Amino acid sequence: MDNILAAIDFSDITSTVVDKAAEIARCFSSKLWLIHIAAPEPDFVGYGTGPQSKRDWRAKTLREEHRYIQDKALELEQSGINVTPLLLQGSTVETILQEASKLNAEMIVIGSHGHSALYKALLGSVSEGIIRKASCPVLIVPVMKK
Repeated sequence: MDNILAAIDFSDITSTVVDKAAEIARCFSSKLWLIHIAAPEPDFVGYGTGPQSKRDWRAKTLREEHRYIQDKALELEQSGINVTPLLLQGSTVETILQEASKLNAEMIVIGSHGHSALYKALLGSVSEGIIRKASCPVLIVPVMKK
């Protein structure tokens, strides 16, 4: 297995997803692509850019997300894993699948938040969308119940 794509969202499950993806990458001496999909720019989805304060907040958020994914990648590199962090903007499911195809990923590792059926019916689920449309195996890392 040459390429593994781990999709993270900076939630409570992110560390577990990264750890599991790193474990698999280590076992197979795979390249690990650590990817985070940031929300698209407001004008991309048909809204105006808003006041300067909103644009400043958005820029600050993107800088923080970029710093976080870079730090995670550095930690993994220091443990001997060949990793490249990617911060992209777009529709989450579609962007993950496009990148997986582009990078020839042979596995996608993603977390599941364990939302209720009502939540999934109203808003959908990223992990479900990935499972339905992926052309490679998908490992879903569940939320660990305490």
